[in-house]
Amino acid sequence: MTAETKKRHRFQDLPPEDYRLPDLNPYLRIHREMGPPVILGGAAPSYRGRWAAAFDDREAPLHVEIGPGNGFYLAGMAARHPECNWLGIEIRFKRVVLCARKINVAGVDNARITRYDAWQLEDLFATADIAGLHINFPDPWKRRKHLKHRLLGPELARWAADALAPGGEIRLKSDYRPNLIRMANSCDGLPIEQVGWSEDVAIEGAPWSDDLVTNYQSKFIERNEPTYALLLRRG
Repeated sequence: MTAETKKRHRFQDLPPEDYRLPDLNPYLRIHREMGPPVILGGAAPSYRGRWAAAFDDREAPLHVEIGPGNGFYLAGMAARHPECNWLGIEIRFKRVVLCARKINVAGVDNARITRYDAWQLEDLFATADIAGLHINFPDPWKRRKHLKHRLLGPELARWAADALAPGGEIRLKSDYRPNLIRMANSCDGLPIEQVGWSEDVAIEGAPWSDDLVTNYQSKFIERNEPTYALLLRRG
């Protein structure tokens, strides 16, 4: 991300004792005490360019999910694709804990979850570190005045162009079509091309072969509302 953005939103992984009310959110302490698959935010940047070390020195293509929620997709994809390493990036303490628990229940050893700010991804990944990027139903921030909060946009596109290895894919799903259009347009002039699109995954299928229906996505299916999908690829 840009230096200006990093200055405004500098991420800090503070220990509980540095919070004024450390027991207000019980997940603050729980996530720090869990151990693997949790990678503490303060340690995460140390794996930049060497993420195999976070997976017990297991060399494998690294797939990253931003905002994994309760971990259903992250743990599910790790189980489907044991040949890859899977890393979730989540800012909320409770969701980090829920993801870790989901990973443990799934019994997969190729998935990790870290608490970090998605606007600070440059801290975590070097050039060509990532084989795949997955984002499911990011906050749409529909009002014009909230445009600056949308994760899908020019800064993410520029970062992905550097962090993705050649041939690496970006898989996006959203109930808010303008979000995906904005991301596709943000890749203009970058070595990232659009290779797939779906107006409704439930009807047309996803533009990739191994889609996993998330809990959130199932709600739209029940209401007969579309889920849009976009597939981008790094040249």
